[in-house]
Amino acid sequence: MYEEQLAEFSRERLDGRPVPDDLRTLLIEQWEGRDDLARLLHLELFEAGAPHPLLDTDYLSAAELADPEMQCVNAAAAAMAEHVKLVAEGGNGWFGYWLHPDEPADRGWRPIELDTEFSYWRPSGRTLAEAAAADRAALEDEPDQPIAFARLAARLAELGLPLETREYDALDDTEYRVDPEKLMEELLAAERERRGLH
Repeated sequence: MYEEQLAEFSRERLDGRPVPDDLRTLLIEQWEGRDDLARLLHLELFEAGAPHPLLDTDYLSAAELADPEMQCVNAAAAAMAEHVKLVAEGGNGWFGYWLHPDEPADRGWRPIELDTEFSYWRPSGRTLAEAAAADRAALEDEPDQPIAFARLAARLAELGLPLETREYDALDDTEYRVDPEKLMEELLAAERERRGLH
């Protein structure tokens, strides 16, 4: 029923890759005019045409856009957008996937968070939903994060979005093989050198 919308979302946000099951569930809920899951996870999925945060320069003035240093930053950010596929606003900025080609294929897509200061974070969890749930559990009134996560996971399962685990301590937290922060620094340094800035 939503195959064309899913295909369009995939083309716009994921370079045509298949939409992961949890993201698919969240998208369909949104398109059906419901928001129970997204509200629980504090996610706001991108609408069609919304700019990628790493490519959005509308907030910059003409003087900032003309600044050679800012041009380097924007060029490096655009290169990062090839690997950082953001799909939702949430957490301290945005959630998505780290799809660098040097990441092990057997680990699946790795969730990533980009904060509003443009720092990259490896959230706990194997899926977008797990990453957002772990993030929410840290902010709940419940002082025990594992209890908060288990409650949230149970509620998500009731609503049709089961997580791979309800155990907070079982969430995947293996590091990326390619560090996004380090890659951004390398891209920025290369861009500065290319433009003769030191």
